[in-house]
Amino acid sequence: MSYKEFDWAKVKATFELTTVERGRFLPEISPISPSSILAGVLQRTLPWAVMTGNEKARSEAIINPVLLEVREILTPQISVFSGEDFTVDATLGLNGYCDFLISRSSEQISIEAPVVVVVEAKQENLKLGLGQCAATMVAAQRFNQQRQSEITTVYGSVSTGTVWRFIKLEADILTLDPTDYPLPPVDVILGMLVWMVQHG
Repeated sequence: MSYKEFDWAKVKATFELTTVERGRFLPEISPISPSSILAGVLQRTLPWAVMTGNEKARSEAIINPVLLEVREILTPQISVFSGEDFTVDATLGLNGYCDFLISRSSEQISIEAPVVVVVEAKQENLKLGLGQCAATMVAAQRFNQQRQSEITTVYGSVSTGTVWRFIKLEADILTLDPTDYPLPPVDVILGMLVWMVQHG
């Protein structure tokens, strides 16, 4: 078993989570204007990624540049990992490769410090990615506990690149914001991601 084998119901049952589906759980957050570099990259790559329609293109051309911008804004506080093996407990199915993790450390060689944000890339159907993202968030929570981290909240997002949906895990409460946040504009998504990293 691995992260990708979890759907929403299976995550709830396996880890005895209580789920809350409600409106926005984040406070009002000021948007962050993108750098000229990110704005230029998205202007060039976003139409191509949307037209190709595949998950890899959206992941590389939209999601990755946005997360690297978050890293640039918060350097040297965080590191961004893409496609890393994140095995925490294979006996529970908490193993496999993550699309993206943001860790609260400048160390980029390996995932050592607490993980605060998990991003799961999906081609079109966000609902299909919610279970996989939630399972990775449970793994991040346990990873942090093993390192005696004081971080009490792990945030997650399932994204097509042009649409982002957010999840929060605190203790055994998994909260889903059912709103789909569009990109563009990128400044709203940047503001939310930076806030989550700072307040996780």
